[in-house]
Formats: sequence, C-alpha cells, structure tokens
Amino acid sequence: MPHEEKIVEAVERILPSVVSITITKAANVFEPELPFRDIRPPNTSTEEVRLGGGSGFIVSEEGLVLTNRHVITDPDAHYVAFDQNGIPSEVRILAQDPIHDVAILKITPPKKFSVAKLGNSQELKLGQTVIAIGNALGEFESSVSTGVVSGLSRLITAINDISGTQERLRGLIQTDAAINPGNSGGPLVNLSGEVIGINSAVIFGAQNIGFAIPIEKARRDLHDIKRFGRIRRPFLGIRYIILNKELGARFRLPVDYGALVVREQMPDDHAVVPGSAAALAGIHEGDIVLSCNGRTITEKETMEDILETITPGEKIMLVILRDQEKHSIAIELKEWKVKN
Repeated sequence: MPHEEKIVEAVERILPSVVSITITKAANVFEPELPFRDIRPPNTSTEEVRLGGGSGFIVSEEGLVLTNRHVITDPDAHYVAFDQNGIPSEVRILAQDPIHDVAILKITPPKKFSVAKLGNSQELKLGQTVIAIGNALGEFESSVSTGVVSGLSRLITAINDISGTQERLRGLIQTDAAINPGNSGGPLVNLSGEVIGINSAVIFGAQNIGFAIPIEKARRDLHDIKRFGRIRRPFLGIRYIILNKELGARFRLPVDYGALVVREQMPDDHAVVPGSAAALAGIHEGDIVLSCNGRTITEKETMEDILETITPGEKIMLVILRDQEKHSIAIELKEWKVKN
C-alpha cells in the first residue's frame, strides 16, 4: 500500500476517538463608565473567559479519556470536551499522574465514536513515521501532522503555559511531526492507527522538535483506575541527584554512577522523608544508591525508571555505598497515594 494511503487510513481510524477540550473560567467584567455619567460604582458582571484548549482521546466504551495533566491543572476552571461533530460533554477528572503528565477524564460518550487502540512505544525505531493529531492552537480542531521518530528516551524540563510551573519529564518520544500548543493531550499514532504516545510538549524557538509521553506510562494509570479506582505509585522517600563522570569528579566521589541522596536547597527540606520506607530502612543523606534489584542506576536508567516496574507493597533490594563500604538493604515500598 502506498505510504500516503497508509497515513490516510490511520487518520480515519483514530480520528473518531479524538476530542477537543476547552478551558474556561469565571471572571469579573467591569462595564466602563460613559462620559457625564453620575458618579457611582461601575457595574460588574461575571462571564466565562476562555483560557485555552487541549486535546484528548477516548480509550473505553464508558467514555474514559486520556490527556495531559497540564491541560486540566486549574481546579477552578471549567472543562468541556467536544467530539468530532462539535457536541459538548462535561468533563469529570478521575485521576492525575503528576510524574508522567497524564490525566484520565470521564465524559459522556458521543453517539458516534470509536475507542483508540493503544499500541507499543517500546518497539519504536528512529525514522519511523508517526502522526500527531489534536486541537492545534486551541482553534484548529482535528489538525493532522506527520513526521518521524527523531529521538527516544528524551529528558526535558517542561513549563506549563497556564500556571508557569516546571516539571521534569523522562523517557519521552521526540518527533518532528508538528506539535503545536493545543495539541497537548492528543494522540501520536503509528501507521496502523495505534496510539504510541500522548502529545505533550514543544520547544519554543526551535523548529520541528516536539515530544510525546510513551503510551506505556498511561496504560499503567488506566489499569490502576479500572482495578483500584486510583493511580498507585510506590514511594521510597528519598531526594537524589543522578551521578555521572562530571559530578563524580566535582564531589570527589569514588563512583561516577548511582543516586546520591541529598536534600534540595529549600527550608525544612529532607534528603530522606521522615517516616518513609527509606527512613525506616536506615538510609542516610550522603548515601549513594548504586543499584536497585540488581539494575545499576545511571542517567539512562534512573531510580525513577526502575521504580516504575515496582508495585506498592513489593520488596526491593538496594545496594548503597556509605563511607567507602557497600551495604545491601531490603525495603518494602509503601504506596504513595496520588491526589486525584
């Protein structure tokens, strides 16, 4: 089948599952005074002001929708999802995953829709064709752009346009398919029409550099919501920096890999959270966690990446370096209950 036909078929397959999300908020509007009007307080009224827009896609017959967490961060805003026919549906926020910038919503399923098929981002290859779909700039619904996988396992610091907060996102898919503001939360799909990522971020000032969250991150969240009614994450309870050759030399450490347990430069901060699994196991500030469950901790495979494979309640085995000596520590991880 010609390449162009594959793209068209993939778009036709995924498009009925894509929704546009509008963000509005009540604001006071002051009526300007006219010349020669009697002096009196100006009239005010409350109106819904549009703040922006995003995208999402339906992943269940019941109307579950995947999108980005940063699309729905304002607790005082009003969110409405529009299907491909422009029919609105009220949005209920079921869960938010602040680590991976994923949110799960619930809408009333439209009369005509299809459930997006989730693919496998772990099989992606550089140069593979991908398609990004979303509500570009919050104005152009169902915009389609194509490109290739430009990079894998990228790490970026992203800034939320609305709140201005920063977050570190790991393991992202880089693509040159146009991902514009408003595309956030829309699907990144392969030529089979399967979702392999969630459009998430762009680099301002650059051309053809966009990022998507691998669909495996969201798949785990969906599983938790359906089984437990919440997103579950294991909580170790340490703050750390990942070591490399440069940091190892700067701090004159005996190793150039692992996670150095250290507090951030903030008042009342802790390197080891009091009462956490790490604190109960006796981990101290200054310890270097070399491995977890036999997997060496490096910049390419961080502590966070390894904990992604762990279920709350499981035991892990850490090897730490303290005062030039290695120690093995078994820890049972507690559950960190993510606020929904």
